[in-house]
Amino acid sequence: MRRGAFITHLVFSGVIFTFAASIATASPPETLKIGSPAPDFKLPGVDGKTYTLDSFRDAEILVIVFTCDHCPTAQAYEDRIKRLAANYKDKSVALVAISPNDPDAVRLDEMGYTDLGDSLEDMKIRAKDHDFNFPYLFDGADQKVALAYGPAATPHAFVFDRSRKLRFVGRIDNSDDPRRATTHETRDAIEALLAGKPVPVEQTKTFGCSIKWTEKRDSARKSADAWAKEPVSLKTIDEKGIKALVGNDGDKLRLVNVWATWCGPCVEELPELVKINHMYRRRRFELVTISADSPDERDQALKMLKEKEVSAINYLFDGDDKYKLMDALDEKSTGALPHTLLVAPGGKVIYRKSGPIEPLELKKAIVGYLGRTYADDAPKRLPKADPDSRRETGAKVNR
Repeated sequence: MRRGAFITHLVFSGVIFTFAASIATASPPETLKIGSPAPDFKLPGVDGKTYTLDSFRDAEILVIVFTCDHCPTAQAYEDRIKRLAANYKDKSVALVAISPNDPDAVRLDEMGYTDLGDSLEDMKIRAKDHDFNFPYLFDGADQKVALAYGPAATPHAFVFDRSRKLRFVGRIDNSDDPRRATTHETRDAIEALLAGKPVPVEQTKTFGCSIKWTEKRDSARKSADAWAKEPVSLKTIDEKGIKALVGNDGDKLRLVNVWATWCGPCVEELPELVKINHMYRRRRFELVTISADSPDERDQALKMLKEKEVSAINYLFDGDDKYKLMDALDEKSTGALPHTLLVAPGGKVIYRKSGPIEPLELKKAIVGYLGRTYADDAPKRLPKADPDSRRETGAKVNR
């Protein structure tokens, strides 16, 4: 074969190989078969320790649950996973949770039920906030463990016997709403193994969020590219309109942010507000911005909104008296910008911040109201407040 033809052949073969490899990695791995030995692992935990399969060698039974921070189904099962760990701690049963997700493969609009992503640092916060009583390990760096075990969704439970052979794989129970669960397959498997009996049901399907494999980063990037192309507009609003806005006679949780182009911290936090909007806007949530720039600076304000890709409900106050703007918005305001309110339907302020927002604190307030699971999606409305109730301090953040 001539040298040029040989090189062409190599290049073509390389393209075919790369294409075939991409197809292979795009397919989800096969779930571990009943009777298979537990694949070894070496993973960092939220407690700063590194765990391997041998870390649990003293346990008669090992339960591994693949779960994560962002998934509403996974969050619905957090308390049940904690109860399993607590109920069997003194019966030689070890329970460990592993997050299989690549945190960069999670789209913002897949995070509408959470205040945290799936990074190891976020996992540390979740474990602390919710008092996890089990090791919580991160596999998102290379996903080798998830590839070896083959979880189909979060959560997905694997129960191993003393010899670390797989005896059950599947769901924890048959409903993400604990009030509707009528079967408890993971618990039944543990009880059977403790009693030296065969596991009654060895395998079930599982329901939850798909594993965020690394190849899904492309989907996250495409979503960001699409959002960047959304139209950005700017309308004017007067004092009466602002009062109605904060009165919130609609059915959505409303995040109101007052900013200005001449306010450095305001401009700096706009991208974070945009992220929050992309996270929650598929639910009963909306972002409203009010520019305190002068009416004759409308073009400058609109330019900044477009630059920061703020495709939300954007207003420009139509007067020059900024005190009237702030009094109409919130009598508790000091006048400092930025100023942010989170207002529930009916007008009750559940979060207030003069100065730059604390993103995690704000997201916890949002999820505290909207809820973390699909069962929380029923419309809710706080009792109609008296005329001055929206000017009280923000309510406690629910976690």
